[in-house]
Amino acid sequence: ASAQYSSDLCSWKGSGLTHEAHRKEVEQVYLRCSAGSVEWMYPTGALIVNLRPNTFSPSRHLTVCIKPFRDSSGSNIYLEKTGELRLLVRDGDSEPGQVQCFSLEQGGLFVEATPQQDISRRATGFQYELMNGHRVLDLHVLTAPCRPCSDTEVLLAVCTSDFVVRGSIQDVIHAPERRESVIHLRVSRLYRQKSRVFQPAPEGSGHWQGHVTTLLECGVRPGHGDFLFTGHMHFGEAQLGCAPRFSDFQKMYRDAEERGLNPCEIGME
Repeated sequence: ASAQYSSDLCSWKGSGLTHEAHRKEVEQVYLRCSAGSVEWMYPTGALIVNLRPNTFSPSRHLTVCIKPFRDSSGSNIYLEKTGELRLLVRDGDSEPGQVQCFSLEQGGLFVEATPQQDISRRATGFQYELMNGHRVLDLHVLTAPCRPCSDTEVLLAVCTSDFVVRGSIQDVIHAPERRESVIHLRVSRLYRQKSRVFQPAPEGSGHWQGHVTTLLECGVRPGHGDFLFTGHMHFGEAQLGCAPRFSDFQKMYRDAEERGLNPCEIGME
């Protein structure tokens, strides 16, 4: 097997044209970041993608999520452990927005080119993200995103989310082709945010605005009233996590505060 090392250790881009047509080579790719992408042009043979981040705790605490590019084709993507293969994404079946997650303990990624009459139009690609055990609670967003959060989950989400804001829903736009709903928010209080999801409203009203996404099947509709919106950034998008009514959040926060059970503090005034 030959090895190709990515130049930035986060993302890899390679081509199957470097192979001789009759040889079925397996290439080793080593990536050492918590997020990045793999792009394989003209796939032939196979890739073994080794995700070995040097920023996290041992692999037993790591969860990997992959999201195929919109027009990824030419390969099957498997989870591989000691020679056993489990199909994650079948060639041509990757639906837009489809995310697959697994524990790094369950194995690594094995990408195998499928036989093609003409590889010139094929390119396999996906983004990947790794999360450590402390963020696996966030996986309920990926596994049961429409289930309301428990009080404990809400209070923990306030401490661990990439964004925490108070606001209202301005509009909801459904995108069936991506199987998601885009929720446009008007934010009156910004507790925390990463990646500048929310920007000051142009009218200079002291409010912010921005949008978050959730699965179409959750059936989100515009509604009146204030909510606490929390969530994480996944693959460059702000994905909605726990979103209780703000009045319900205030009550659960104060109850937990009185009993000394708040995992962290947030300015409630």
